[in-house]
Amino acid sequence: MTIGSQIAWDDTVLPFQLDLSDIRGRIARLDGVLDQVLKQHAYPPQIEALVSEATLLTALIGQTIKLRWRLSLQIRGTGAVKMVATDYYGPTEGGEPARLRAYADFDPDHLPEVERPFDLLGEGYFVIVIDQGQGMTPYQGITPLTGNSLADCAQTYFAQSEQLPTRFALTYGQVQMPGSAPHWRAGGVMIQHMPKASPFAADQGGSGEGGLLTANDIVDGEDGENWTRANRLLETVEEMELIGPAVSPTELLVRLFHEEGPRVFDAQPVRFGCSCSAEKVRSSLGIYSQKDLRHMTTPEGIVTADCQFCGAHYEFDPLTLGFDAPKAAPDGA
Repeated sequence: MTIGSQIAWDDTVLPFQLDLSDIRGRIARLDGVLDQVLKQHAYPPQIEALVSEATLLTALIGQTIKLRWRLSLQIRGTGAVKMVATDYYGPTEGGEPARLRAYADFDPDHLPEVERPFDLLGEGYFVIVIDQGQGMTPYQGITPLTGNSLADCAQTYFAQSEQLPTRFALTYGQVQMPGSAPHWRAGGVMIQHMPKASPFAADQGGSGEGGLLTANDIVDGEDGENWTRANRLLETVEEMELIGPAVSPTELLVRLFHEEGPRVFDAQPVRFGCSCSAEKVRSSLGIYSQKDLRHMTTPEGIVTADCQFCGAHYEFDPLTLGFDAPKAAPDGA
């Protein structure tokens, strides 16, 4: 598709609430931040699609975390794609942008043609981790990969692990501005029923795949009617309304939910950002044995490591890591 120009509401997440339905939600538009996430790597299009969906989900879910917290998605598979990992860093101060980063670990030599990029994952797990900072134990929730997309997995996660009925409408793909090369762009809406469910609902089993909970297992009565109505309204959204330049997030909200009493809050800007540093990489190398570190050592006797998210390259003297790696003998010696 062709997009005319950079748009004022690109790379933002707009939180909202539907007062008459007791539903909250977010609208996200990603452009430059997604382009920066993907340009760190030379991914095939199927992998770019998976990373784009994961990044968009992370932006929508992560908007609710507090300042300086970190929310991570880890999608682990047994197929050609072993891992898709994302991080959302809450702003360090109010009014500042949040930061996003993402990467995929996959086998480029065994990447089959599939109908859906999601099928490259095979079986596996959908994991959400919330890190509240130093001195706090991170929260981790895990559910199996289900459905036909990462959005389906996220919906199952919230129903099963949080007992929160949740629905996503997402679109993402390559767009082209006049006179420029194609790049990836994404847009989506997330709605979520305000929490009322019993914390023991998960123990009773659900109607979803493998006995997992679904939204219909959690809400009924008037809440169920409100949730069903909001879902039907969300199903009317069109791709160009989610991703195109003509409809702002606030206008989209009115188009979809004008009878539900929509109320918007301050939009959260998001930017690409990586938290890696020499000290963090040095600390992470501490988990490796001397044998492993020697495999990471160049012929010149330097230990090297690259950040999987941003591609930053780091070099260390082995002595600072607690071992000695002699340099390779010169040619002909």
